[in-house]
Amino acid sequence: MVVLTPGTGKKHPKPTDIVKAKFTGWTPSGQAFGAAEPSLLNMAQQPPGWAEALSLMVEGEKRRLWMPAALAYGNAPGSPTEGLILDLELLGLPEPPPAPADLKSPPKDATKLPSGLTYKVLTHGKGDKHPTATSRVTMHYSGWTKSGKMFDSSVMRGAPLVIGLNQVIPGWTEGVPVMVVGDKMRLWIPAAMAYGVKPASPASPAGDLVFDLELLAIQ
Repeated sequence: MVVLTPGTGKKHPKPTDIVKAKFTGWTPSGQAFGAAEPSLLNMAQQPPGWAEALSLMVEGEKRRLWMPAALAYGNAPGSPTEGLILDLELLGLPEPPPAPADLKSPPKDATKLPSGLTYKVLTHGKGDKHPTATSRVTMHYSGWTKSGKMFDSSVMRGAPLVIGLNQVIPGWTEGVPVMVVGDKMRLWIPAAMAYGVKPASPASPAGDLVFDLELLAIQ
């Protein structure tokens, strides 16, 4: 590793933290990957080299890493066998929104649909139009497992999600059309309408999930 830009913060990420970061990487053949937008990285889910580097950094710091394959991807079967060069910038250690008190079971005034999806409108918006199952929407969201572990949050990133409702998990495709612009809703989503009990991707959360959603716009 080499420090490209010193940071101004004092705190180092802990193994249980979720950090806000930007990264650009290159394979040895020169193929680039990464995104201009910040990402939320769960320290506990990162490959060994990423997690080790982040744990040594402070906010505002940027480092270049040279990682062998085992540290770049982990030792999962089917992982690439080449190393990586990675420019990694730690933007912040945002505080996660508090986990809902009713994660494990919906309250009595929540609405359960025949599919098994349950929802409750927390704040009523002033819109009068509902998105359809194929609408493109702008939303803020935070998601937790039933054990209370947050796995993702656009609120922490500071950037809402813009996506088509035919590109998301079935629980969102069915639940979001209940909303109008300005609504804040909590969704209790069974595993079958989320990523399943054993997700195809190790980065996806398993089992039943709970989401807090805010519908900002319908395109």
